[in-house]
Amino acid sequence: MLWQGRFTKELDVDVNDFNSSLYFDKRLYKEDISGSIAHVTMLGDCDIIPKDEAKTIAKELTVILDNVENGSLVIEGAEDIHSFIEQELTKRLGDLGKKLHTARSRNDQVATDLRMYLKKEIDFISGQIKELNIVLDDLVKEHKDTIMSGYTHLQKAQPITFAMHLEAYIEMFKRDLSRLDNCFWRMNECPLGAGALAGTTHPINRAQTADLLGFDKSMTNTLDSVSDRDFCIELASSISIIMMHLSRFCEEIILWCSDEFNYIELDDAYATGSSIMPQKKNPDIAELVRGKAGRVFGNNMALLTMLKGLPLAYNKDMQEDKEAIFDSIDTVKICLKAFTPMIKTMKVLKENMRESANKGFINATDVADYLTKKGVPFREAYKIVGEIVAYCIEKNIVLEELSLEKYKEFYDKFDKDIYQEISLENCVMKRNVKEK
Repeated sequence: MLWQGRFTKELDVDVNDFNSSLYFDKRLYKEDISGSIAHVTMLGDCDIIPKDEAKTIAKELTVILDNVENGSLVIEGAEDIHSFIEQELTKRLGDLGKKLHTARSRNDQVATDLRMYLKKEIDFISGQIKELNIVLDDLVKEHKDTIMSGYTHLQKAQPITFAMHLEAYIEMFKRDLSRLDNCFWRMNECPLGAGALAGTTHPINRAQTADLLGFDKSMTNTLDSVSDRDFCIELASSISIIMMHLSRFCEEIILWCSDEFNYIELDDAYATGSSIMPQKKNPDIAELVRGKAGRVFGNNMALLTMLKGLPLAYNKDMQEDKEAIFDSIDTVKICLKAFTPMIKTMKVLKENMRESANKGFINATDVADYLTKKGVPFREAYKIVGEIVAYCIEKNIVLEELSLEKYKEFYDKFDKDIYQEISLENCVMKRNVKEK
């Protein structure tokens, strides 16, 4: 154990397993080695240890990284990834390897490793979202004239285009990218050099290690450096919002491919069948994404709960940060990986969308607007159109099928131009919400 000396007994075997984090933090091996190379390079440059020794340690750390990458070195048999790397180094270099941890604590070490790892994952997730938005943008260009019903309360409301509907999700995902960018920016400060909580008496150069590891700067307060996990919560929250957006989209995909809507058909490669009903084509991918959103929300709450009662600075509770944030990252990545090609390959049944839009009186508001443009107060126009809709429902017809004579019975200011005014294409074209 790294902390031997004070203790007279070996740690209980079961307690050792309980205490260990290696099985989940071993994914940080690359960041841990990179951080150690930067740290030992700084130690040499600051003459805290001889430069030739620093170079030897850095070189051997690079060899250890290569060994892990090519599978010749298996990560096992240690309390955590940090102790594994240090023990392996000491095994190879003897007492020289023991100098690596000079002016460093596992507290600032793990905080640095985690920030480095999460920054890399933010870049990857951002790339996935950008890829999804490219797919959506291609669909937008293809369906600028595809008329469909817009809904409120899951009831047909007003006519829109499928492109407009998809653009709403593009805007959501743009905000997700913005949140990830902001999270990255706040995360991009280096804790290394904070030690356990109060810094170190050695004349280290924190700015050098921060620069070597690609951080904008070092963190200001050493207690905050080792006890802060806001960046985990912020990323978990940002991922939760991404998953919420994906889940909403999946809910619509599930509805749209049902026989009741029949707006889209999923590609066979992104749907499944039934074990007993041969006719079934189930949207399982969309359902799984919708279901996995719940576990991501739970991870976000777990992080908040873990931190809410912790005094400064580091507490062992904080070891629980990794499984939660790692699971959220893994989940959103696999969901985006499955979701994007599912959307790209789905078949849009535009004729069915248009036919469905003909029903439900989604141009009723346009009839009211028509009257207000002729000087009728809106509330009076609203009442008149409500009576017209009620009549059409009774007669099982739509507004386009109502005769001009009947329109005039409800209000004499109706004219033959009403039919042009309420065509679904015109209803969509007339609505302009862009800034002038």
